Amino acid sequence: MTAPDFSFEQAALSRGCRCVAGVDEVGRGPLAGPVLAAAVRLDPTLIPAGLNDSKKLTSRRREVLFELILAQAEVGIGAASVDEIDALNILRASHLAMVRAVAALPNRPDYLLIDGNRLPQDLPCPADCLIKGDARALSIAAASIVAKVTRDRIMVDLAQQHPGYGWERNAGYPTADHLAALSELGVTAAHRRSFGPVHKMLYQELSITR
Repeated sequence: MTAPDFSFEQAALSRGCRCVAGVDEVGRGPLAGPVLAAAVRLDPTLIPAGLNDSKKLTSRRREVLFELILAQAEVGIGAASVDEIDALNILRASHLAMVRAVAALPNRPDYLLIDGNRLPQDLPCPADCLIKGDARALSIAAASIVAKVTRDRIMVDLAQQHPGYGWERNAGYPTADHLAALSELGVTAAHRRSFGPVHKMLYQELSITR
């Protein structure tokens, strides 16, 4: 598998675009916590070495690259809350987080590279989808790192507020320890009530109390 490169961004720049950013999100699968998105505009002359899909990097490497990206690129971060996820559904909430991340960029982009196969609505400029874009385009890879590190830090904070679920380790994903804690400790305010295991737990509790 080849590493991501700058060819997609360079193609847009050669067409006359001046502000090209990559966008990615993290946190669609967890049972708890927000969904996070990041938008990153890389400086073509100052791209941090070693950018890649965040899932292919160690947590230590992600932290190092996170700081480099913040120092050397333009970054916007957006989130959609648990309440928004439950109200909208996870896809629409993910897209909302992406739109918010783009809006948080210091300069308005004129072209976006979006990870995935569907474009969010309400983007401020033309955009293209890239399936597995975090493994193909450097700006999307950078966005995946920023989103992942930011969300992991949020989940560590939430783990301190709601101990016992292991969110500092599992980031809210439905691991065996998280599911066991959900059964033993119940549902918290940080859980996504529209997600199957949480919804089932609430339904069981409701049935028992009736």
